[in-house]
Amino acid sequence: MVDVGVNNKTIFVLDHTQYFSISSGDLVSLEPVRTKPLTGVNEVDTDNILPSFSKSLWTCSVEAAVEYCRIVYDLFPNGKFVRFFVSDTVAHIVNTWSTSTQNTNHVLNAMSLVGIPSCITPSTDFSVIHGLRAAVEALSEPTEDQLRTQQMDYRHKFHAAAKKKIFNKGRIICITSARDDASIKSLEEIFHSVLGQQNKMAAGSKKALIIDHCNLVIINVYPLNTESLVADRGKVFLSPTLSTEIFSTSAPNISNKLTHLIMSHYDLASTTVTGIPMKEEQNANSSANYDVEILHSRNAHTVFMGTENFLPTSIKSGAEYETVTLKWSTPRSCGSCESQQSLAQHRVTPVDVTSRPSACLINFLLNGRSVLLEMPRKTCGKSTSHLLSARGGEIFIHALQFVRTCIEDIPAITELAGGRLSDYRLSEFCAMAKAHHLVPHKNLSKTDENLYHARQILFQSTRYFPLTYSSTIVFNLQRTLPWLEMFLQRCNKPDMDKSDEVQCQQYLFDLYTSSRRVDSLPPLPYLGCIRGNKKVIQYKLIWAELEIILRCIPANPHHRILLDGLRAMYMEDIRIAIDYEHTPLSQQTSTIPTDSPMSPPSSTTNTNISKNSKRRSLYDIFLSYDMQITSKRFEFKGRTNYSHVLYENIKKEEVVEKETFK
Repeated sequence: MVDVGVNNKTIFVLDHTQYFSISSGDLVSLEPVRTKPLTGVNEVDTDNILPSFSKSLWTCSVEAAVEYCRIVYDLFPNGKFVRFFVSDTVAHIVNTWSTSTQNTNHVLNAMSLVGIPSCITPSTDFSVIHGLRAAVEALSEPTEDQLRTQQMDYRHKFHAAAKKKIFNKGRIICITSARDDASIKSLEEIFHSVLGQQNKMAAGSKKALIIDHCNLVIINVYPLNTESLVADRGKVFLSPTLSTEIFSTSAPNISNKLTHLIMSHYDLASTTVTGIPMKEEQNANSSANYDVEILHSRNAHTVFMGTENFLPTSIKSGAEYETVTLKWSTPRSCGSCESQQSLAQHRVTPVDVTSRPSACLINFLLNGRSVLLEMPRKTCGKSTSHLLSARGGEIFIHALQFVRTCIEDIPAITELAGGRLSDYRLSEFCAMAKAHHLVPHKNLSKTDENLYHARQILFQSTRYFPLTYSSTIVFNLQRTLPWLEMFLQRCNKPDMDKSDEVQCQQYLFDLYTSSRRVDSLPPLPYLGCIRGNKKVIQYKLIWAELEIILRCIPANPHHRILLDGLRAMYMEDIRIAIDYEHTPLSQQTSTIPTDSPMSPPSSTTNTNISKNSKRRSLYDIFLSYDMQITSKRFEFKGRTNYSHVLYENIKKEEVVEKETFK
């Protein structure tokens, strides 16, 4: 079964009616041809100044369509076909599906024979429908590749199934001018009817192919200083065999519009080579830098995998698409360019083939030279990402590999994120690698299950594993605070029991007590995330990182209780720290709780809590502490007596004030 895409067959239908003979409104000025030098400063040679002119709608349409055709032929020498039809009173055939007519020279010669539209002989027979009808018939004709497939099927005597094995799809681009949206809708309905009739005819024919799908692109063209009543519309499927798109653009901008469309039609991408050194045409001793835009397959950009490398994109002025900007690198010897490992190779073609910078770049590459293209990176300055070279008279772009190859030296550890060798947690990393060392298992019947459990254990162990000491505070203090190492060991136990939970709560309570007293922490030489030595910030970082560690541990009832208790202590510590900062220095005192999870039950606490002291949780501890603080305050009478009168002494005060004034 041979399946071809919509872009294998493309047909242009150019409107050749009287309207396309009018001016596009874009004036082109010519340089004055001087036969004698000017003598005065303000003197103007009015005899040799040529008047400015403007192209017609027909000229703009033909130039844009032929440029579209040139890009297709340059990037796809085989397998992509483009045909042209000119429509006025009849449909004029410009070329066929034969490879001998699939070139720009044949198309331009045929267009010169057709000539510009006549504006003198008006007729009602002028219509673009003639060209659309001929385009549908041409789309039903097989190409040379489809004919070859048909002949192979006939040789094997598969006459009945021959047409079903070849998918026939194509795209028709109609460049015309319409009054409003209603005219465009009428044109779509007529085209849909013609497509259905052609498929019925092809079903009973041995030579014609049924059109499986057709993409109709209507481009409405109008002069520069004229408003268009036709609105743009995206792709709409009128039926399983027909989808339509509508674009409205001015005549001078039709070339940019077709360049934008060809990128989506053939999955192309744009690359702008900047900083090309080139000698000035007027002064050979001086040079300037120029830019050249090239088109190629999008795979040359998307072949890179990884987030470290990125391609800088920008929108070209006057265009609707993005282009990747790569810098010209001074060409080296041919051997250094050939030793690069290539990930993809695609043909390229310049966007403006007639410009001097494009011609110089093409000639430079065709002479056997290669050019490396650079792009910026996040970590270091620049990196070589692509290579331009010529093979057999064709220019290719190579997407180079970013990562190191086996023939290069091993990268130093100082080139990575840590920088300093002493900043990396090498001993902890080696211990973690040894703890997860895989060994052969005797039971080979459960290989997949064993590998799954091994991956799960490794995933849980590495959910939070800072590689450097400068990115963590808990693992910095682990070497100086013995209780912190014991806390982490107990928390990482998958079978954590009640005794481990109580002991970890005691460790957290000790940390809470130290943070209330604002005790000094051991020096942290590697920590780079704290500016200054503010103790409050250090304790906040400890609480936050401990919460992250507990959240990354597998779910366990004891782990959940421990995590809830840590969050409660953390929030209480933040609240007290805020109150402490807003208290005057003369009134600042440190109220430190004396009860901990390991403390014996107190007789002064609440009776309900003292009865259940053997099963006291962290919540009970904070509840008792809060009740101690609230017991020192006067109880509001309105809580017990709902009929209490507010401000009952206010009338007495008013009577006393009146008596004093008397």
